[in-house]
Amino acid sequence: MATLEVKNISKSFKETKVLKDISFSMEKGEVVAIIGSSGSGKTTLLRCLNFLETPDNGQILVNDEVLYDAEDSATKSEAEIRRNRLHFGLVFQSFNLFPQYTAKGNVMLAEQLLAKNRPDYKKRKKEILTEIEEKAIRILSKVGLQDKMNNYPHQLSGGQQQRVAIARALALSPDILCFDEPTSALDPELTGEVLRVIKSLADQDTTMVIVTHEMDFAKDVADRVLFMDGGVIVEQGPPEEVLLNPKEERTKQFLSRVQSI
Repeated sequence: MATLEVKNISKSFKETKVLKDISFSMEKGEVVAIIGSSGSGKTTLLRCLNFLETPDNGQILVNDEVLYDAEDSATKSEAEIRRNRLHFGLVFQSFNLFPQYTAKGNVMLAEQLLAKNRPDYKKRKKEILTEIEEKAIRILSKVGLQDKMNNYPHQLSGGQQQRVAIARALALSPDILCFDEPTSALDPELTGEVLRVIKSLADQDTTMVIVTHEMDFAKDVADRVLFMDGGVIVEQGPPEEVLLNPKEERTKQFLSRVQSI
């Protein structure tokens, strides 16, 4: 059973077709890297997966459950979309941490808000909040921030802030973790610490979709690489094929441009 199935997704903004009939699937524990030039549709695809954009056509399935079907209005209700987003964790380029909360507070926040809807919340409030805090501490330790839990975002480096953002995405135990250029806002010397955390998650069989411009990282971490251009998947396959021995002319041109920079 595929963890994620994307079937015939299309998306337009006014007259511009940004995604054209995109289809792919992922198994549990698989890491897929999406590469391509700016404007190729990579980020829009990621936003559609996270229900931040609504596809015009197609379906999105997680663990064989249809989360979105452009033909079925029931899957488009606000309540359904909120519920469906919990299947995905998204780590943005620009961290998007709440400045008024500590690192630990940022990681706990979403789960604290969701816990209020639990039928046993009033009776077990203290116990539930303790469990959420303990989980946040475990996850922050996992990304190497056990000594920065009580720091506010302005007291953290860019790399540390991005690791808090990764911890926050992990806190709700999503089926699929999505990254949108996770190192593009970082100084080069801070890039390595974030990539190491993502690699360690890959080693723990975390299912991930990573939009990246780091070709060496994609080669090292991804099980499969998708090359997008002009809103379509031009080529996909194992990294050693797509990155080192591409079949398509458009892929070859893109890689020669990237490698000459």
